[in-house]
Order: sequence, then C-alpha cells, then structure tokens
Amino acid sequence: MSDVKSGFVAPAAPEPGEFAATRVAVLSTRWNVEVIDALRGGAHRALSDWGVGSGHVTEFRAPGAYELPLAAHALLHGGRFDAVIALGAVIRGDTPHFEYVAGECARGLMDVQLKFNKPVAFGVLTVNTPQQATERCGPGQDNKGYEAVSAALDMIRLIRSAS
Repeated sequence: MSDVKSGFVAPAAPEPGEFAATRVAVLSTRWNVEVIDALRGGAHRALSDWGVGSGHVTEFRAPGAYELPLAAHALLHGGRFDAVIALGAVIRGDTPHFEYVAGECARGLMDVQLKFNKPVAFGVLTVNTPQQATERCGPGQDNKGYEAVSAALDMIRLIRSAS
C-alpha cells in the first residue's frame, strides 16, 4: 500500500515472533521534553506493534542532539543492542546553531550505524518551528518516533536476510 503524499510503501508486517528477542535501545534527548515524550510514545507503540518484547527495550537519555552519536556509539559498542532509536528535536532559531547541531547529529548517527552494521534510526526532528515539531509527533503511525522504529526493524530484517 502506497501513501499518496510521499509515495512510501510500508514494510511487510512482522511474522509472529520475528522481533520478540530483538534488543532495542531507545535513546532520547533532554530538550523539548513534550515533543520527545510524544516521539517516545510513538516509538513504544511501534515496538509493540512489531512484537518487540518489552523486556528487550531499554531507555536512555542524552543531554542533546549533538551528544546522540556518542551515546549511540557507546550503546552499540557494548554489544547488548540490535538497534538504537535516536529521538530528538532540533528547532531552528535565530543563530546558525541549528545547522551545526542537526548536521553533525545526522552525520554522527550515520557513522555509528555504518561502523557497527546495526541500525541507528534517525528519529530526530529538524524543523523550523515548534508547531512543525508538534505536527510530527502525533498519536498515529505518522509519528516520527513510530516511523524511526519501523525503519530500524525493517533494516534488521534486511540485514538478517543478507547474511
């Protein structure tokens, strides 16, 4: 089924038990708490929908988006997790701070997933206004936390099938 707005084709539904033993770290920032809590809610709904056992999900907090790559690196380096779901919200302000933080966060998270060959989902909102952040963390499946989990689990499936 395709989403007309974006052309997105949803991944196949998980097989029973497919992700029951998958170990996931949900890593979120301490900034923009209401937005982050809504993203975390979406992430946990997706984990449940995909059949990840609640005992296999661990929550972590990083100070901000700039620190997410190092935190994700530490979590995957230990070998305990199959994926990291990085959640944050960088909202544009009046200074170039946005470009530095958002860009380095994205690059750093990409570097971590390539180093460990494990998904690091980019659930970090990079928006111009608080309203745009709120629109991206609603209760449905278009919640970016939900989408980040779905992408990570779909990548685990792909990596497993390539082995």
